[in-house]
Amino acid sequence: MVWLKGPNGKQHAVVEDAPEPPPGPEGTPGAAGPDEVHDEWFLTLKRELHQQIVAKLNPGVIRSMKEDELRDEVRRQTETLCQQRAELLNAAERERLVMEVLDETFGLGPLEQLLRDPDISDILINGPKSIYIEKRGRLTKSPVVFADDRHLLQVVQRIVGKVGRRIDETSPLCDARLTDGSRLNAVIHPIALDGSLVSIRRFGAKPLLAETLIANKSLTKEMLQFLAACVQARVNVVISGGTGSGKTTLLNALSRFIPSDERVVTIEDAAELRLQQPHVVRMETRPANIEGHGEITTRDLVKNALRMRPERIIVGECRGAEALDMLQAMNTGHDGSMTTIHANTPRDAISRMEMMVGMAGFDLPVWVIRKQVASTINIVVQAARLIGGLRKIVKISEITGMEGDVISMQDIFEFQQTGLDENRVAQGHFQANGIRPVCLAKLHACGVPVPVEIFERRMLKV
Repeated sequence: MVWLKGPNGKQHAVVEDAPEPPPGPEGTPGAAGPDEVHDEWFLTLKRELHQQIVAKLNPGVIRSMKEDELRDEVRRQTETLCQQRAELLNAAERERLVMEVLDETFGLGPLEQLLRDPDISDILINGPKSIYIEKRGRLTKSPVVFADDRHLLQVVQRIVGKVGRRIDETSPLCDARLTDGSRLNAVIHPIALDGSLVSIRRFGAKPLLAETLIANKSLTKEMLQFLAACVQARVNVVISGGTGSGKTTLLNALSRFIPSDERVVTIEDAAELRLQQPHVVRMETRPANIEGHGEITTRDLVKNALRMRPERIIVGECRGAEALDMLQAMNTGHDGSMTTIHANTPRDAISRMEMMVGMAGFDLPVWVIRKQVASTINIVVQAARLIGGLRKIVKISEITGMEGDVISMQDIFEFQQTGLDENRVAQGHFQANGIRPVCLAKLHACGVPVPVEIFERRMLKV
């Protein structure tokens, strides 16, 4: 039998391996199981210690201390307070409490222990008590919780405040980024009905290299060889795919093949691109302030980028009227530019781009838009997240021109899914369709020869 002090200040006994106590009146230990009572008590204790430590710290002393010294001081005070409750905490609980108080003071609270795990690729928060994580393509519920929605909102505001953005009832939606480059999207009350909703898309400490994509069987050597040649020869590339399909990861990997003597300008809503080049100029959009003024859109940045002497312009994601300016940039001396777009297939990507050009407010005939797209975009790379969490390049298609009023396309490489294995993970193979790209002549003219044998119709080995 172990005696624990509950949130109401009364001591109660928890018997290990005992059956769950019957429901009792609200606010009494009998209203929840032993684990739930202990967790609530632990959260309450952590909050109390955090408040006591903040009250003890002298603001004048804090300003004169380095971060490491301040962190050591907070740890020392936390351990001292924990020792005063030694009869209620074992060694493991004391160490856990110290770490969590440090996370509350210097970091992002409960999120810190999730962010320390490199295998977690997504963190999905559906209110303070419901957190899901994705590991190796599998979504599971995490035992980590926040004290309440106010606690969660404080952490979100701490994140968005560091990048000069805000989130409150007048502006309940926000895109931001963490210090490690991870992307965050937050939705709070009154839009979120059951507590704040937070989605964090994580990126590794180091950007994935093209060789890693091959090792992960996301594409084959032949496909990478062709895409690398396209980037080096300044072919315009659009990467298409759904949410979480690996579009940004692929764009980062392909940036390695951009010559190091070229000036690259990147434009994003929330900066997440990490290009592997020395001469990269990064710009980020800005939302309107509380008075509704000062908004800087992607379209504004694309226009401004044209005055910055770029060799290439990379837009993190085209999702609106900026598609027209992106097409104009690609077609007016900025060959080799790249962007991503949300779509299910290469053909859908082109259709979405036509629609977004129409959002620019110009009354252009459809055939004019299609002709502009056909003369500007050369290659469409389709990424997908398959059943079981696998991310693969499922198609590499080339736009070959116009046939009447229709844009003509051909699939050079593709992934054929053949079924699922016993773990319900997608199975299949890559294949070359036996089509020589029209842009092959441009690749050779730019000094990036590609052997025609890689396009022969056959199944490709990973």
